[in-house]
Amino acid sequence: MINDASQSSDAVDVQALTALLDGEYAEIRDLVRTNLAAHASVLEEAEELGIDAFRERVRELTVELAATGQTGMGFPKEYGGGGDIGASIAAFETLAYGDLSLLVKVGVQFGLFGGAILHLGTERHHRAHLPDLITGKLMGCFAMTETGHGSNVQALGTVATYDAPSQEFVITTHGDAARKDYIGNAARHAELAVVFAQLEVDGKREGVHAFVVPIRVDGAPAPGVRIEDAGRKMGLNGVDNGRLWFDGVRVPREALLNRFADVTPDGAYESPIENPGRRFFTMLGTLVQGRVSVGGGAINAAKVALAIATKYAVRRRQFEAASDGAEQLLLDYGMHQRRLLPLLARTYALHFAQDVVRTQLHEVFSGNQDDEQARRELEARAAGTKALGTWHATRTIQECREACGGAGYLAVNRFAALKADSDVFTTFEGDNHVLLQLVAKGLLTNYAHEFEDLDQLGMVRFVTGQAVETVIERTSVHKLLERVRDLLPGGDDWDQEAGLLDPDYQLAMVRFREEHMLAGLARRLKRGLDEKRDPGVVFSHVQDHVIAVARAHVERLVLEAFVDKLRTLPDDGDVGDGGDGGNKAALGLLCDLFALSTIESDRAWFMEHGRLTVQRSKAISREINNLCRKIRPLAVDLVDAWGIPSAMLRSPDLVG
Repeated sequence: MINDASQSSDAVDVQALTALLDGEYAEIRDLVRTNLAAHASVLEEAEELGIDAFRERVRELTVELAATGQTGMGFPKEYGGGGDIGASIAAFETLAYGDLSLLVKVGVQFGLFGGAILHLGTERHHRAHLPDLITGKLMGCFAMTETGHGSNVQALGTVATYDAPSQEFVITTHGDAARKDYIGNAARHAELAVVFAQLEVDGKREGVHAFVVPIRVDGAPAPGVRIEDAGRKMGLNGVDNGRLWFDGVRVPREALLNRFADVTPDGAYESPIENPGRRFFTMLGTLVQGRVSVGGGAINAAKVALAIATKYAVRRRQFEAASDGAEQLLLDYGMHQRRLLPLLARTYALHFAQDVVRTQLHEVFSGNQDDEQARRELEARAAGTKALGTWHATRTIQECREACGGAGYLAVNRFAALKADSDVFTTFEGDNHVLLQLVAKGLLTNYAHEFEDLDQLGMVRFVTGQAVETVIERTSVHKLLERVRDLLPGGDDWDQEAGLLDPDYQLAMVRFREEHMLAGLARRLKRGLDEKRDPGVVFSHVQDHVIAVARAHVERLVLEAFVDKLRTLPDDGDVGDGGDGGNKAALGLLCDLFALSTIESDRAWFMEHGRLTVQRSKAISREINNLCRKIRPLAVDLVDAWGIPSAMLRSPDLVG
């Protein structure tokens, strides 16, 4: 039994593991770490400054970071950017080690506002705005969400009517339900807003489009624009969230971000995408980097919490449990290991899953693999990874706070800010339950062109046709069992005989769960329509099943990402040898722990469906405890490998 944290210092090669985790973006991640350490005082300033002063401080830091190049990596080089979308996401993820108000301010300015200009606009918008936007000289905001319409973007109430004689759009807020709400940067700093509104041309609605609208002139609200401060929030009080109303605000025809649609001077609507639903989702799909960014940021916030709690657990002693009468370290207790180490394993798993979705984003947006199928797969994976990553952060930060006892409740030890500032990530860029419905839509339709909307009636009606038959055929339990029997030893007795630590067994279990759930959902939807029941009622009655399928699907993707990463590493070496071989052994323990704890957490389902016996379920729990004991000596090295600057851990009472 280990009774001193120093005994685990050589368990793995921390430097090599950091390099593995940083991957191809090590240079930009190190730049962000350097910048975080140089501005570590922001953690104290968040607690000590008043709300107005802290907002100004966050704005100043945003501009300072922009000058280093870290925030502009995703923009074209010709406008002053770095021309690397993958690097921009990696930089954002790493920034989550620090103050999250600064993270969100950067996300609003360069991800949402800047991303909308870049991906929805054309050269005229890029020339006019990107150079000053990238430096932070021009501040902007992203005005999509309305008080009366959150996730249902297609139903926004703000209207932009084209006035042909003047060649202007007239933007109007129709009632308080249509006011733009929760808009970051709006209350104080933004000069321009990308406003999403219903486009009306010659009396006909053409759906939601985006417009560049001045909201301030020389620091004062622009004519026809009303701005209200949203006030103090649960957290992220360094971000100036506000509300916007537009009373007949006129902007030139060129203010329409016209990559996917345009209006001619004489008032003719034109778009290369004829189907309105497809056009809408194509426009929103270009903004998927926001979900990828938020998911990655949440995973890294969880890393901070785990690093603090783990380091505390190898310093803090409590109760005599050894024969020599010495008090025992917290992390030597089996229950403490059970609380923290499965979360550590899941964090590593999500890290590698985030690597996959970041790579997909880079491939699509750099044009290397930019086809409709690739975009749909990216959108679904980004939605699912964001949902699981942000829920994981919320759970992990709370568990780590509790694991640090009363010390964890002190603001200086970071948990107060981590909890308050990260909680909204579960609803940033879409409520997680809505995002998982998007994932399930893709599973049910196999990204079919005929089914563009998230509308529940359309979903139910569509799956009663050929799509449901395809799903049921593809997920035939008989065929699935044949496949897993081919994968695993033991023939018909595979559930009893397969090794718990065999990745093929682990993958077969989560794949079976996903496909069985998906087939069952398709049958329930079809049965409801066959019985002539109202489609909306049918969907409502199976909504819990929809979410369960999506979660099962994403957890399968996460496990596959971890297993795939392990298979790229050399096999030689053991824990303690250092290098990739030794690191592979350590990562293998984490992968097994993630896989088995995932199965254990849903053991009731596996037992209900004949995939686990009582004896095997108990064996999984015993193996999880065994894995925790093996990982315990490695825990400090595993959190150190994340490369969190020591100044960002702060917590003098917990980590020294």
